[in-house]
Amino acid sequence: MSTETTGPRAPEQRKLDALHRLTHDVDVWVATADADGGTPYLIPLSFLWDGESLLVATPDASVTGRNLRATGKARVGVGPTRDVILIEGDVRALGEGELTAEAGDAFAEKTGFDPRKLDTVYTYFRITPQRLQAWREADELKGRELMAGGRWTVR
Repeated sequence: MSTETTGPRAPEQRKLDALHRLTHDVDVWVATADADGGTPYLIPLSFLWDGESLLVATPDASVTGRNLRATGKARVGVGPTRDVILIEGDVRALGEGELTAEAGDAFAEKTGFDPRKLDTVYTYFRITPQRLQAWREADELKGRELMAGGRWTVR
């Protein structure tokens, strides 16, 4: 994945670069709001991409946890501002026993953080992208939407 800005990337290259970042980056910015659309709340969280959704974990009693459960929606920012992926996603809290050992282990291995071993109660959430945009510079603003309605718009 190159970060040189030698002109706009083809949509197919943007998708490849976005998938690379989702696979290899460790942290994202997660934005939520309460059910009344109140004050937005932004927090960095570690994540695991499984090819279809992001797995994140946050303390059960946190503002983010409450907001994710209340609305089932999140906005996620991946990468630096000059090579950003912006995701709007549907969110589902994983209930007791829904997190497989394999997923928990993969999350811990990738992020270096295992919430299962902490005294604080954490909830794992799956964020499934419904809209995904990727761009580096102003010359990539046109065509930045790579996913709409939960489906890739490019191959």
